[in-house]
Amino acid sequence: MTSVKHMKWWGWGNEGVGFHHEDKPGFAPFVEYAVGLDLGSATRAGEPSFDELNVPRSKATAAFIKQLAAIVGDSNVTIDDMVRVIHTYGKSLRDLVRIRSNAIKRSPDVVIYPADEAEVQAIVDAAVAANAVIIPFGGGSNIAGSLEPMPEEKRVVISLDLGRLRKVVAVDADSGLARIQAGAQGPDLEEQLNARGWTIGHFPDSFTHSTVGGWVATRSSGMQSDKYGDIADITRGLRVVRPGGMLVLRPLPSTSSGPSVREMILGSEGRLGVITEVTVQVHRIPAKRDVFAYFFPNWKSGIAAMQAISESDAAPSITRISDAKETGFSLATSKSRSGFSKFTADTALPKLMTAKGWNLDDICLSFIGFEGSVSHAKGQKKLVDKIVSKHGGMGVGKGPGILYDQKKFDTPYLRDFLLDMGAAGDVSETATPWSSVVKLHSAAHKAAQDAYDSLGTKGWIMSHMSHSYHSGACLYFTFAFTFGDNPLGEYDTVKRAIQQSFVDNDGTISHHHGVGLEHSPWLEQDISTEGVKVMQGLFDSADPAHNFNPGKVTPAGGVTVAAKAAPAKSGVAAKKAPAKKATPKK
Repeated sequence: MTSVKHMKWWGWGNEGVGFHHEDKPGFAPFVEYAVGLDLGSATRAGEPSFDELNVPRSKATAAFIKQLAAIVGDSNVTIDDMVRVIHTYGKSLRDLVRIRSNAIKRSPDVVIYPADEAEVQAIVDAAVAANAVIIPFGGGSNIAGSLEPMPEEKRVVISLDLGRLRKVVAVDADSGLARIQAGAQGPDLEEQLNARGWTIGHFPDSFTHSTVGGWVATRSSGMQSDKYGDIADITRGLRVVRPGGMLVLRPLPSTSSGPSVREMILGSEGRLGVITEVTVQVHRIPAKRDVFAYFFPNWKSGIAAMQAISESDAAPSITRISDAKETGFSLATSKSRSGFSKFTADTALPKLMTAKGWNLDDICLSFIGFEGSVSHAKGQKKLVDKIVSKHGGMGVGKGPGILYDQKKFDTPYLRDFLLDMGAAGDVSETATPWSSVVKLHSAAHKAAQDAYDSLGTKGWIMSHMSHSYHSGACLYFTFAFTFGDNPLGEYDTVKRAIQQSFVDNDGTISHHHGVGLEHSPWLEQDISTEGVKVMQGLFDSADPAHNFNPGKVTPAGGVTVAAKAAPAKSGVAAKKAPAKKATPKK
């Protein structure tokens, strides 16, 4: 079989890796306080059994499989049930609840692993000739419903896995450009670039299990996008396989060649063809890279500081601030401390904040990163420190920033842990002008709380500002609650309330996770009726038979993402009665 490796079929990341809270003494009390779940008495679900899954039978005929095998070789095409299940969904909470509760209505009929662009072209041509469906697959990390076959699809569905196309093809040192095959996952491409002295500077939360092609297909953003730009800024050239030929966009610094085809491919989620290669901007590995931590007395002062930094001559690589609730969560998930470290964090720092007149329930933690030459990084920090001080904040050094840097890709494992314990933990993100940041933040929190009240459950929502722009910022919300009898129905109630609060308060429906099926119900409110018509017209004209990942991005007729789901019985632990409320220490 192919050498391509995937995440575990029932959860995030690698087998044997997961979230553990035993070394985090504040975590269990915090969960009890936030969602009423007593981790001490709750039963944790075990690993689900693959043998209990009802996997739909493959519709691919022996003749069609033989035709595909003639292109890539017998070992690189399969109808194996496990492989097909791995390629059925992404890794959203909705995806994991369905897969753990044996709710697979439609799977890819065949999974194929091409070795190069020529093989991708042959697969696409064969699939279109047979009127089959093609769904490009990278790392499988998507959380917007961009990967799953439509349940009513009667045609053969091919999951075209680009995992064998993972090389950095070439680096143009004079131009700072790198050609990278679309299936290269974050660690693979960064290791290859680092060996030549370069970095892409793009580090989304999914970095360890997502691909450059997937970043382009969903308009990804990374943790250091303040400096390096979003993937839309980083991407300069593209190669896309379409029926009968290649769409080729040369890596030009700028162009006035009519409406941007590059922009059409960015965020298209496989609906316009199969991305096989991306030419990206790369940068020399910086001589200095530091992430410093700061505290602010409250959310408004912190946001004002972030806006002031964006308007200043400072150009940090990271500007991130957590609201009070997320700050409390961050402190609760810290490991046990001892000695001077314990004294500083638990005694000296709170005492200092209290002396400054701060309410410890309102404090907000910020991380700001600086990169470049030693003198440049030092100068940038000096500018930022002045702005922080002007807005009432204070720096606390690099220690917390180092820890953040080490653990930045581990967050998705926490969602799986909560799911094991019978609780939901998920995210929604948006972007909004600076004038609406505080308003939208409050509205989303209220919308979530109203949804929890309507369900009669105790829930939690917290957020951080993750990216700064000239005109606004990205707000990233995390919400959690304990499941009742209808997990997906309850999840929909909360998710829909938060998403609607975005569009009602000057926000977009998604900043970097894409649209897929999850966010398409709000697309018309986001880009207008005529905007949806233009987008659908593009898809219809470029793919008249709807062979390329149909139903994604634009709302599909007859498909309702928010439909009530049957209660999840398998793989999600049953909740205990809500425990007595406990207040976490800050």
